[in-house]
Amino acid sequence: MLGMSEFIVVGILPDIARGLSVSEVTVGNLVSLFAFVYAPVTPLGSAISGRFPRFATHLTLVGVFLAGNVLCAFAPNYPVLVVARVMIALVSGTLVAIAMTYAPDVTTERHRTKFIAWVFSGFSIASVVGVPAGTWVADTFGWRWTFHLIDALTVALIAMMVLVLPRNSHPVKVGFLSQFRLFLDRRIQLGVLAVVCGAASSYVFYTYLTPIMRDEVHIPECWLSVGLVVYGAACLWSNLYAGGLAEHGRGVEPLARLRPVFLVHAVLLCSLALVRPLPWFGVPLLVVLGMFMYLFNASSQVLYMDVAARSHPGSMNLAASLNSMSFNIGIAVGSAVGGFVNDSAGLMWLGPVGALFALGAVGVTTALRRCD
Repeated sequence: MLGMSEFIVVGILPDIARGLSVSEVTVGNLVSLFAFVYAPVTPLGSAISGRFPRFATHLTLVGVFLAGNVLCAFAPNYPVLVVARVMIALVSGTLVAIAMTYAPDVTTERHRTKFIAWVFSGFSIASVVGVPAGTWVADTFGWRWTFHLIDALTVALIAMMVLVLPRNSHPVKVGFLSQFRLFLDRRIQLGVLAVVCGAASSYVFYTYLTPIMRDEVHIPECWLSVGLVVYGAACLWSNLYAGGLAEHGRGVEPLARLRPVFLVHAVLLCSLALVRPLPWFGVPLLVVLGMFMYLFNASSQVLYMDVAARSHPGSMNLAASLNSMSFNIGIAVGSAVGGFVNDSAGLMWLGPVGALFALGAVGVTTALRRCD
């Protein structure tokens, strides 16, 4: 549900723009705004949430998430939609962090990386099922009905949470400010920077995926939902395969080993510039880019959790939030840069600019290897 709510703007961006009489770039700015709010609030919310009963906090935050999506459905104008998206962004990162803390209660140490991969795969499942379904609903009934669908599914989710989630808690026993010493660890700093660069490299173009498919690859509008399903399936594979990559080593090692992955990703992103003269090349290229989009997710989460467990045991809740925080900083940077590039140079330059961020991730993972 978090993934569907966050990513749905990408799928129905043209519909919202037409419905509220604003430009597509203006609606695209909702993606960067969401991430700009999400990123700084996530570590604060996670550090605070660790001091309260987990289940009650989890349920309360999902209630705020539901209220934000209800407001999206009834927003009469763009400013109200902005307020609604901010409400959702304020709780989304903390919800992901709380989800990670259920690992000791629902799985064993041996299956930890698979648990992490499956939790993150929820965002890819949203891309495969939720965003295309929401896009179809928007095309058929109007974009507001997409948010009505999210609202109905969230109510069902709350009922399932009440039925199946464990009620025990793992309260933090250190001071609020003491938890933030985690950020002084160089391994954490480099891990965050690697994820920021990795996410930004994809979101420079992903924010405008629907216009790229429509205007550059020349996919007919009636097939855009299918295109989003295929791209989402590639992203799901990426998240699940990321779990396998994260099993090779502990601490910084799994993320440091991904340097060649970021290098290949940079080459693929540069190739997006060839889509305009060679539109047939666009479909397989977008599928492969989807397969690279989340390959670092589980490895970065392993880094944060292992470093916290060994060196900062009182900061585990905060560590659980760092992947969401850093990924959304990357989303904010990438989508903002993508909006500027799209406005000034056009869609075909989004990929090469994204490649610069991927090369940044290559440099960061090189430095990370020296910290092992």
